Amino acid sequence: MTDLTTPALPGELAAITVHIDRWRAALPPDAWPGGFLETGVVWRRDVFAVADTWRAGEATPRQLLSAVLMWGYGPIGYGPWRTARSLEGDPDGTRLARALDGLRGPIPDEDVLRTAYRRLRDPKESRLPRLGPAFFTKLLYFAGYRRGAGGLQPLILDSVVARRLPAGSGVSRPSAWLSAEWLAYLRWAADQA
Repeated sequence: MTDLTTPALPGELAAITVHIDRWRAALPPDAWPGGFLETGVVWRRDVFAVADTWRAGEATPRQLLSAVLMWGYGPIGYGPWRTARSLEGDPDGTRLARALDGLRGPIPDEDVLRTAYRRLRDPKESRLPRLGPAFFTKLLYFAGYRRGAGGLQPLILDSVVARRLPAGSGVSRPSAWLSAEWLAYLRWAADQA
């Protein structure tokens, strides 16, 4: 049982609250992560736990995506609908599995991160409906981040983050970031750490 009073990770001030009934009604049963979101409160550690089970081969890429998007959308009313549309674009999880393939290893290197990012942007590869960089970088973050590992780590890049980054981070303000821009941001963040 998750302790609802203590943030799990540094910088996390509060949990994300979601409307479980809306999410359960919108998502196919095979996309619901086992043991996830029983209270309507989601901490980052809960999503990382799903990522750990995915890396161990005990959760599917669709379950990981669902957990990430529940955390990412939170109480936003269109979140369940958009997530269902993304899942419909990959009914068996093959596209997601291909994109995330290299992230199961101990510490993903720059080539693995670049490949995953490019695949999620490319409609011929692994791009899914309603899943742009702001949300697929959340997926890459949870799938590939290794706490305490240092070096280049996959980080979230959305409009909230982009607005707060200095010019030297390598990130422009529009939201259609290319892999080179995301990787420049990751290198900048690694240098700052």
